[in-house]
Amino acid sequence: MPEGHIPGSASAESNTVAPAAAPRTPKPPKSPKPSKRPKSPKPGPTALRRTGLLVTLILGGLTATPPLAMDMYLPALPEVTNSLHAPATTVQLTITACLAGMALGQLLIGPMSDRWGRKRPLLLGLAVYILATALCALAPTVETLIALRLVQGLAGSAGIVIARAVVRDLYDGDAMARFFSTLMLVSGVAPIVAPLIGGQILRTTDWRGVFVLLTVIGVALLAVVWARLPETLPPAERHSGGIGETLGAMRALLTDRIFMGYVLAGGFAFAALFAYISASPFVIQEIYGASPQTFSLLFGVNSVGLVIVGQINGKILVGRVSLDKVFAVGLAIVALSATALLLMSLGVFGEVGLTPVSAALFVLMSAMGVTLPNTQALALLRVRHAAGSGSALLGTSSFLIGAIASPLVGIAGEDTAVPMAVVQLAATLVAATCFVTLCRPWNRRTKVEGAES
Repeated sequence: MPEGHIPGSASAESNTVAPAAAPRTPKPPKSPKPSKRPKSPKPGPTALRRTGLLVTLILGGLTATPPLAMDMYLPALPEVTNSLHAPATTVQLTITACLAGMALGQLLIGPMSDRWGRKRPLLLGLAVYILATALCALAPTVETLIALRLVQGLAGSAGIVIARAVVRDLYDGDAMARFFSTLMLVSGVAPIVAPLIGGQILRTTDWRGVFVLLTVIGVALLAVVWARLPETLPPAERHSGGIGETLGAMRALLTDRIFMGYVLAGGFAFAALFAYISASPFVIQEIYGASPQTFSLLFGVNSVGLVIVGQINGKILVGRVSLDKVFAVGLAIVALSATALLLMSLGVFGEVGLTPVSAALFVLMSAMGVTLPNTQALALLRVRHAAGSGSALLGTSSFLIGAIASPLVGIAGEDTAVPMAVVQLAATLVAATCFVTLCRPWNRRTKVEGAES
């Protein structure tokens, strides 16, 4: 049983086979012990075998919403600066606005999915996302674009938060951590191909064409979700107590020290990732003189590293090494990579070219393949009847911290990579501090007592 596993957590049969775990307390076959919230049977193994691959692809598409909305747009940032006659720091606010929208939207839509089920809030969010994305293509000023990107993020957050809640509905323990790694394989295709597609779009049209293509992709995803995604939260397991029950669930999660430790650790690790996303177009293209196509290629290579390490995590490490240990090693590698980038940016090694900087960024991004899925699994393992609310807090913290970190990378202008490296290193050190002081992974007794309290 991995560290952080909650004895007695709800589990669903699935087509993903987890390693043998400690036996759970057997339930009486006929007269189950009454509980505060009666449980409905979850999808059986036959149904999951029939829909498993399709559901995985749909959830992968939903979690790919952020990298699609961000990464396809990244190669166009310098062009947007020129087209809308705005400074780089202002244009970077289009990323910040989208991140802030995704953070706040999850906080609203997550609890909604606990009350009304997963599918209805998801469809509504996708519809608004499509409309906002289409209007981004028509934005006449940078201020309008920033506002529309905020709405785009608010609505697009439905896919992120509900996808995680669906995973928690269906999986538990090592199986959940393994599924998150599998999900990273599917959704990881987006950051690989998105900047490449964005770079090619800029060969034939301007940055507005990027949002046209994003609109088309959103329509296709809405159609697939409408037709093929099953509802995974039975009516008997939904919250029916209104705002009071929702606030109570949120309060319980916020006062769970270990849960919040994982939430904050994952959020600051995510900030290091988004510092890279926000700054790399200017660092690679403006400082080192690479073309949009070269930047797109390097971004795709880094994303391949993230996906490969994520699969090593899911196929080899999960079930053999504790999730806490793997997460700690991932944070250490990110910190070392950020330190190397800072030293290179400060000129400690003299004049360095694009190759060593790209190598350090590759290592940093690859390490995210073990930090991100494991911190999500460790946090959601502590969620019982409020997977939507737990997923919302997990996602909100990540995107909100990322939104704060994004503009900081441009605070010293476009001619230095020092702010990017400083933000990455500081965020990683804060993540490690939260992990050690709040989660206390060495204290298994504390974790079990906290889970049961």
